[in-house]
Parts: sequence; C-alpha cells; structure tokens
Amino acid sequence: MHKFFAFLMLTLSFAISTVNAQRAPSVVDPAEQAYQKRILKSRLNGVYIPKDLYDAFAQLNRLMDEPTRKQFQLMTEEEAGKKLYLIMWICNNWGMYEGSRLSHYIHNMGISNPEAKAHFLITTYHRELNKKDLDIKERVEFYQKKVEEEKARKAKRSTIIHEETRQRPRN
Repeated sequence: MHKFFAFLMLTLSFAISTVNAQRAPSVVDPAEQAYQKRILKSRLNGVYIPKDLYDAFAQLNRLMDEPTRKQFQLMTEEEAGKKLYLIMWICNNWGMYEGSRLSHYIHNMGISNPEAKAHFLITTYHRELNKKDLDIKERVEFYQKKVEEEKARKAKRSTIIHEETRQRPRN
C-alpha cells in the first residue's frame, strides 16, 4: 500500500510538471508591471500622491496659500478649468500619464485621458471650495461624452485606404 501511494504521488507530480511545461509562457508587459507597482505607491519621485478626490482636495488646500486659493475660488468654473499650469502640475506630479493611485482611482470612475483627469480634479476642487454639489456622475459622463465626440471627429476626418469584401465558401 505504501509503495502504491508513493508511485501515485510520483505519477501525479510528473503529470503536473508535464502540463506546466506545455503551457505557453506568459508574456508580461513591462509597462503594465510598472503601472501596477505605481498605483500602489503613496509617493512617486518624492511627491505625495493623494488616494482619492477628498485627499486631493486636502493636498491642494495645503499646497495653495490662502490668497491664491481665494483667487481661485472667485474664478468661474470655466476660468478655473483653463488653468493649464495647474493641469500640467497635476499631470506631472501626481502621475496622470504613467499611472498613480490617484490616476487609477479616477480611471476607475470612468475618465481615462490624463489631462481630463486633471481637469476633473480642478473643476471638482473649484466646486468644493464654492460649496457646490460636485456632481461626480455628471462630470464623468461629460468627459466620456467628450472622448466619444473626439473619436467621431477623427473617424469623420479619416480616409479609408482600401476596402475589401470576401465571400464565405459554401459547403
């Protein structure tokens, strides 16, 4: 009985190793690996990365002095959203291009474009300062609609180089 059990274990381990050897090697994308590491970090290049929207608001409050914050608050939402230096600062320092825990958080809301993520942060921060409803769902839909409109514009401008129709063989 003991020999049979040992034989069975040896046979199973051989079968399992043969199956594992026959599997195609998994291809791991280095960029995806780097992204997965980045979205777990609280700091990138020595800069603290907020974990969510309200943490981002707290950081922006900390980073802006009172007169600057007051000036930003008094702008219209449209004017606030056009502050390109702020959009670029957020994109570059909070990892919107390469990925960060904040960019991943916003991506999971439904916004994928890096500049749109930063613009979303700025406009929602402006609403927060002015004690307005953040309307997060409406804002996400706004950015998704803009992406769809841009795709449609590009499709309209593009030219088909070659079109081919194939017939299926009849059985």
